[in-house]
Amino acid sequence: MASQFDESEFVDSDYQNAKSGYAATTTHSSVPASGNAPNQPPTREELEAKVGEAQQRLEELRRAQEELQREKAALEEARRRRAEFQTGREEMLQHLTRGIGLLAEAEFRVRQEAEQMTRTLGELRDQIAKVQAISEESWTQENWNTELTRALTIIENARNEWNSARLKWSLLNGTSAKAEGQKKAPGHPLAGEMTFAGLCKVGLALTWPVTLATLVGFGLLAFLRL
Repeated sequence: MASQFDESEFVDSDYQNAKSGYAATTTHSSVPASGNAPNQPPTREELEAKVGEAQQRLEELRRAQEELQREKAALEEARRRRAEFQTGREEMLQHLTRGIGLLAEAEFRVRQEAEQMTRTLGELRDQIAKVQAISEESWTQENWNTELTRALTIIENARNEWNSARLKWSLLNGTSAKAEGQKKAPGHPLAGEMTFAGLCKVGLALTWPVTLATLVGFGLLAFLRL
C-alpha cells in the first residue's frame, strides 16, 4: 500500500517567498494614504481650515491697505507742504526784493533831503549871524553911508537865502508836505457841488452822440417797416 503524500516533505522556498512578497505588496497598495482618497469632496474641517486661511489673508491685505493709505496721506501732506514752501518762498522773495528796492530809494531821497536841509540850515545860521553882527553903534558920521550900504547888502542876501529856503521846504511856509501835495493835486471838474439839473445837463452833454445815433436807428427801422 502506497504511503500518503506529506506536504512538508517538499517545500519550494523560492515560490513561498515570492508569494509572500506579492501578498504584502498587494496589501500595502490596497491601503489608502493619509487624507481623503482621490475624487472625494473636502470635509468640513478642511473647508473651515481654508476659510480661516482666506480670512487671515484678507486681514493681512486689509492691514497692508491701511498702511498704504497712511503712507499715501503722508506723501500727500509732504507734497502740500513742499508746494507751500516753494510758493511762499517765491512770494516772499518778490515782496522782500520789491520792499528793499522801494525803501532803498526812499532812504536815498531822504538822505538827499537831509543833506540839503543841513546845508540850508547852515546857510540860514550864517545869514542870521551876519544880520546880528550889524551894529549901528559903530557907525560914525563919516562911515554911516558905507556901513548902511553894507548892512542893506547883508539883509538882501539874507532875504534871498530865506526865500530860497522857503521854496525848498514847505514847512517854512507853515504848511506840511501832505497839505502841499493835496494843494498841488489837480481837482476833478465835477468835484464841486452841483444840482440835479446840472448833473442831467452834464450827462446829456456826454451821451448825446449815443442818444442821437439810437434815435436815427429807430427812425430808419420804422421807415423800412412802413
